[in-house]
This record gives sequence, structure tokens and C-alpha cells, in this order.
Amino acid sequence: MNSATTLARKITLDLIRSGITDVVISPGSRNAPLSIALFQAKEKGLLKLHVRIDERTAGFFALGIAKATQRPVAILCTSGTATANYHPAILEARHSKVPLLAITADRPARLRETGANQTTLQASLFGSAVTCSLDLADSEVDLSAAFAALSAGPVHLNVQFDEPLLPDDDNDWLTGLEVPTIPDEAIKPREICEITQSRGVLVIGHDHGGINAGDVETFANELGWPVIAEDPLSFPGTVAHSALFLASETIRQILKADVVIVIGRSTLSRSTNAFVKLAVREIVIDPKISTVDFRRQADELFSQLPILKRSIANDAAWLSQWQQYSERTSALFDRLPAWSEPSIARHVAAALPAGTSVYVASSRPVRDIEAFAQPREGLEVFANRGLAGIDGNISSALGVASQRKSTLAILGDLSFLHDITGLIGAENIDLRILVINNDGGGIFSTLPQANVVGFEEIFGTPHGKDPAAIAQAMGIPTAKVENIDDLLEKLTMPIRGLSVVVADVPDRATNARTIKEIYSLIENL
Repeated sequence: MNSATTLARKITLDLIRSGITDVVISPGSRNAPLSIALFQAKEKGLLKLHVRIDERTAGFFALGIAKATQRPVAILCTSGTATANYHPAILEARHSKVPLLAITADRPARLRETGANQTTLQASLFGSAVTCSLDLADSEVDLSAAFAALSAGPVHLNVQFDEPLLPDDDNDWLTGLEVPTIPDEAIKPREICEITQSRGVLVIGHDHGGINAGDVETFANELGWPVIAEDPLSFPGTVAHSALFLASETIRQILKADVVIVIGRSTLSRSTNAFVKLAVREIVIDPKISTVDFRRQADELFSQLPILKRSIANDAAWLSQWQQYSERTSALFDRLPAWSEPSIARHVAAALPAGTSVYVASSRPVRDIEAFAQPREGLEVFANRGLAGIDGNISSALGVASQRKSTLAILGDLSFLHDITGLIGAENIDLRILVINNDGGGIFSTLPQANVVGFEEIFGTPHGKDPAAIAQAMGIPTAKVENIDDLLEKLTMPIRGLSVVVADVPDRATNARTIKEIYSLIENL
């Protein structure tokens, strides 16, 4: 048996024995030995194969699967620029602590820097973005350490395949192999956190540090404090609209906390971060402080939920103040235009059927959900908040949807256009994509650069493209809506296959004025 086949089969066996069940491959010649071995394993029912022609979308698709399953997912590509196209997804995986195993095919080391076709120095291409990187040349290498490193984030296996690349035998090398049961990780002893202040607030970042949402909710209930959650659709006990009313410096001072506990990272709202910094005592709970964010600053740091030790009761009057500001802010929404981005976020979040999985893209959609949606239960929410890019969102949403029965993705028009190659795939996945189309970078109209000379050209970036026409040209069922009733009718229908709904909303400047007016009204609450 030739060396390439031997190495490919060894890696395949190690993948199966490590508990990896999903592999996303992109077609190529140099990765042929491993692609063939993986296909043979798929035919035996030992793993699932997903094929994406574009390595960038393949990486984000795998990221979505890993987030939905909480299990490692492998990606496989050929050599050269194909490898580099994994980098965005690997960076997101690193900062989200997602177990992504990147396997990149390579020429033998003797061909590097010799002018050989499709050969570059790719063995350590991802640098510090991966937790472990190995350059494999033979089948004797022990990969157990690499698989163990997946618990801390993405891993890179660069595999040197020498010719011939096709198998030279027809042995049934998978006979008798069974998928093992992977034991649960050992539970670490919990530390104790003493609470000696009466005015405390819990802030939950969008990824809640990768900690199970149910465990976080139990912890929040035990505290009994006001809860600020960047993802209000996962935590029904959240104080609604806090990102809006805390934008007022006056209100921040009135509600200033003695102690704030932050779970994960707060990445969306400057007002929330400003509020956190006012606290006398800041406590951070985030598993990533042990690997990715080890320079995180706070008075106390915990890598898992601690045991609470209370010595003082909560301030009931202060708790009531939080609820009053929330209700007053909610009352302002009657003044929102019926067809506007804030209204869409508010109504869609309330109307989605229980059991729906929701993927929310970065930029305005995720912020509108945080600010304007009413907290509720019954939904499961995903987002790429590790580095919060707008790339790969269609692919990540499809990855999530491949593991769920009913999924809605909420994207801006730029996020949609940035990843339209993610729509190319033959799998039967139930995903509806809502594109909020304001013809450009809507978030910039709400930021200080909105008034600079040349804004439309360098920030607003109007594209003039019709997302609905693009989706239709790709053979995807598509609808356009221009009012809330039609939108909700489309979004509450059962999700069957891949479809796109485009909401053409008022221009970006109008939306920015709407949001600014809400903030000005909050100053007088």
C-alpha cells in the first residue's frame, strides 16, 4: 500500500476513534487520498461528509455545525490558496473556543521553495490562531495530543501526501470498526465567590462564555440580580432594553452597581461596557481566560461558574428601579415607524414559533435584537461573536441548520452579499434567511463617522444589488416584503428547504435618525 493511502487511512481511523462525526471537504487533487478514505468511512456509516466547493464557506459551515453540536468538526482541503481560505473561520473558532480541526493537504517537504506548483509554506500558516499545529509526513505520528488540544480551540494538521495519490489496493480496511463512546469530561471543583454587596448586576455576553445557557440561567436565578443579556432571546429573565436606557449617563449613574459579574464577553453595547466600568467590583466568569483571553482584567476571574456565598440581601427598591426604566423604554417603541429595522427586530423576535433556532449576523441585526426585542423563551440563538465579522454568516447559519429542524437566519444585505457562495450546496437543509436590505453598511450611519466627508463612498458603500434577484438566480425560493404583516406571515410558515425573504427597509439615514430619536427620548425618562 502506498504511503499516501496509509497516511490517509490512519488519519481517518484516528478521526473516528476520537469521536468526530462530521467532516466538511472541499474538492482537490492533493487531498484525494484522505477524501477517498473519508468517503469509504461515510459509506460504512462511520461519519458524515459535507462537501463545499469554496474553502472559506466550508470553514464557516463547519463552524456552524460545531456550535450546534458542541462537538469537534473536521475540514479538509487541498494545498496552496485553499489553505489560506480557512483562516477567517479558524480565527472565529479561536476566539469562540470552537473545536475546529483543519486538515490541509500539502506536497512533500522536499518540494517547498523549489518552484513546485501549488506549494507554499503552509505548515504553520495559522500561527497563534490554532492551539496546536502538526506537519505530518508519515503514519507513525501520534495524534492524541492534537485531538486533546481541540478542547481549547482550533487545531491544524498539515499533511504531506506524496504521489501516487490513489489507493493501490481494495482492502476492506474498515471492517469491524465501531464508533466509540466518548466519555464526558471530568467536572472540575468549583471555586467560591463571596458576595458582600446588595446592589449587583449580572451581564451575560452573547456567547455566555460557552457555558451552558441553562446553567447560566440557574446561576442568574440564584443571584436574583438585574440581568443584562446581549442575547435576550435565550434568557427570558433579562431586563429588557437595558442597552438603550443605559446609554444615558444620568441613568447609568442612578443604577450604578456595587458589583458586576460578567459571563463571557460583552461585545455589542458601549453603554453596557461603560456601565460595567462604573462598578466598585468587577467579576469575570469565562473559560476562555485560561487560553485565549488570559490577559482579561477584573477584580476576580473564574474559568467556570463559582459557588455563591451570600452575606447580604438584595436591594429591593433598586431592583424595582431597573424594571421601571425597562418599562418606560418599552413604552417609547409606540413611536417607532411601523416599517423600520428596530420594529422588524422587535416583531420578528416575538412572533417566531417556539423551537426555532435563530442565527443572527453581526453589525446591525444582532444589536437591534439586543436593544429592541422583548426577552422570551423557546428560541435557541447562535451568532459568530468571537471576532464578530460579517463574513461567512450564510455558511455558519447553514451549518447550524444542518443539525436542527427549523432555523431562521437574520442577516443584513452586506452579510448576505459577502457570503453568497455559501448558498452553493446540494444538501437538504431547512433554513430560511431573512435579509434586511438597506443598500449598504447600515451600522456606519449610527456611528460618529456618519458625518465625515466621503461617507457614502467609503462607509455607506451602497451596492445597488437586489438580494432577492440574486437568490432567485441561484434557484432559491424567494419573497420580498415591505410591511410587518407580510413579513410575519412569511416568517411564521413552516421552514422547508432553503429559502430567502428580503425586507427592503427605509434608507440608512432614516434608520439612523429613528434610533437617534429613541436615544434622545430616553434622556427624559
